[in-house]
Amino acid sequence: MKNIYAVLLVTMILSSCGSKSQKSVDDIIATNDLEQIRQKKTELDAAAHEIASELKEIEAAIKELNPQSKIPLITTFKAKEEVFNHFVELQGNVSTNQNIVIYPEFSGVLTRVYVKEGQQVKKGQILAKIDDGGLSQQLSQLKIQANLAQTTYERQNRLWEQKIGSEIQYLQAKANYEAQSQAVNQLEQQISKTEVRAPFTGTIDDVITDQGSVVAPGQSQLFRIVNLDDMYIETDVPERYISNITKGKDVTVNFPVLGKELNAKVRQAGSYINPANRTFKVEIALPNKDKSIIPNLTARLKINDYTSDKAILIPQSIISENAEGQQYVYAIADKNGKSAKAKRLIIETGKTQGDYIEILSGIEHDQEIIDEGARSVKEGQEVKILVSE
Repeated sequence: MKNIYAVLLVTMILSSCGSKSQKSVDDIIATNDLEQIRQKKTELDAAAHEIASELKEIEAAIKELNPQSKIPLITTFKAKEEVFNHFVELQGNVSTNQNIVIYPEFSGVLTRVYVKEGQQVKKGQILAKIDDGGLSQQLSQLKIQANLAQTTYERQNRLWEQKIGSEIQYLQAKANYEAQSQAVNQLEQQISKTEVRAPFTGTIDDVITDQGSVVAPGQSQLFRIVNLDDMYIETDVPERYISNITKGKDVTVNFPVLGKELNAKVRQAGSYINPANRTFKVEIALPNKDKSIIPNLTARLKINDYTSDKAILIPQSIISENAEGQQYVYAIADKNGKSAKAKRLIIETGKTQGDYIEILSGIEHDQEIIDEGARSVKEGQEVKILVSE
């Protein structure tokens, strides 16, 4: 179109100037007189400007008189019912109930450390030994005394059954035997505390105290042990979702650091609202067969809070709003081939997901909706359909 205007412009200039003008231009250029050449250029520029203005007026008149130029060009799509799963996007941290620091229960020198970092251990396995400070020798002596007390009691018991001896002798022998037995048990329990054992099956994540160090109960950290089998994510969910996010809901878990995504479910949803931030706790169980997920890892969560089996979704970009605050879109009516008329539909919207929004009312299944060009049409206006899906 621009090329046509350019040719027309040159033609009109030449026509207005005539053949003499063209010859006179050649003659003027041939004179090499700069002043005459500049004067001629000024005359031609003025003529070109006048012609360009006239062309604009003609173009506007053509557009005004041509009915086809007023018809908006649009594309359409058909509204379809589909399954719509809405997700709440949150962030959470990986945790485990079996991630603890082991402290000693006995004071003394850490004589032996039997494990190293990264080692797999089983529940009850001995991890370290603390010097008992001579309690083993005391236990041996107590056991000798306990054996003697047991023998004395057994003999005194036989005599008492035969009605030989006094009852007080029998009772004294029995009390002495029970006291010695309790003393042995008590000392054995105390000595057992010198052996540091694994409270559960897991991995030694860190050996904190070296062999030969003096340790004390509740003060000296010995090991960190972690079980990576029972991992979960804990996150805070806003209270408005408490009736929608419940046990068993589907969750998509993404670990940006690992470049890993997996599907999980809500294991537990809290029933207490934290008054400080108006949220409730949710736990999501994690499968971790390859042991790549570790405690305190950050995860991005998409928790399913709403599902509709027959939802109609449309792009948010085609929705407009009138002065009364009503939302509307345009559909097509009176379709005849590629021509149709625009029809305004007042709609009610629901939840959004990305660039799309759920339509609760106002649009029916298979109804043809205007997509591109939706904001340039008016109620009842004739439109031309370029593409329909």
